[in-house]
Amino acid sequence: MWTKGPVLRAREASTDMKASIDQLTEKLLRQVKHYRDRRSRRPARGSANADGGGMRVTPEDAEQQIVKSKQFSVKPMTAEEAVLQLELIGHDFFVFRDAESDEVNIVYRRRQGGYGLIEPQ
Repeated sequence: MWTKGPVLRAREASTDMKASIDQLTEKLLRQVKHYRDRRSRRPARGSANADGGGMRVTPEDAEQQIVKSKQFSVKPMTAEEAVLQLELIGHDFFVFRDAESDEVNIVYRRRQGGYGLIEPQ
């Protein structure tokens, strides 16, 4: 299911088609509720703390840690193909190898709309 936010995906299979549709609908509704709850809990960008002060950085916050690492193959493609892949997976950015230059590039979704392309120099 395509939305303005994330792409919602669900798959269900059973011997009864109507039961499968009901189960699929329940899964999608749970995802929508989870997404809406996350958005409502997140403070607005650039907003100050509740006490009226600005953001404070503690020493613990200053030391960022990598908590997850992923590996994936970087396939050669054009920037236009990369944008299609970006839309397909529903992420904010997509890493790919440019088919012409053989350099690793990144396409990303801009907040103002449209897409950006990051190319190495």
